[in-house]
Amino acid sequence: MRTTLGYAADMGNREDLLAGAKQCLIERGWARTTVRDIAAAAGVSHAAIGYHFGSRDALLTQALVKAVDELGDELASRAPEGTPEQRWQALIDSFTTHRALWVAQLEAAVQAERSPEVRAHLAEGQRMAREGLGGSVPLALLSGLMLQWLVDPENAPSGAEVITELRSTSLD
Repeated sequence: MRTTLGYAADMGNREDLLAGAKQCLIERGWARTTVRDIAAAAGVSHAAIGYHFGSRDALLTQALVKAVDELGDELASRAPEGTPEQRWQALIDSFTTHRALWVAQLEAAVQAERSPEVRAHLAEGQRMAREGLGGSVPLALLSGLMLQWLVDPENAPSGAEVITELRSTSLD
């Protein structure tokens, strides 16, 4: 009985840590989130991070992947059968409505340069994104659009403009 209760508490701590890390990513960003911040947000000790995830970076990466998965599910429910313009516009709208999450992704990509662990997790996330988006080119397009919308939203293209330009541009 004690083992079962301990396991349930461990699973609760793990989920609390993921939720706390996600909250910290959105509120503070990748670079400014500390182990102390995550532990406080989750209501657990610092040691729980190492026990459940091994490191702060592993926890933040898993929280980021979970948050991006949730965003993907949300976007899929908004425009599942829509036109290409509507589907791209739903993604573009998320650059504003979920800006902190997109910024956290960029910060994680920078961290991947120095952390093989983060790189491995992000690479797996990209493999999944390529499948969900239909290939490498849509993923590259998404990344470029994200940068444009985060840096210069007044001049970034809409979903309709993306599709119009794709249809009229020949890269031969």
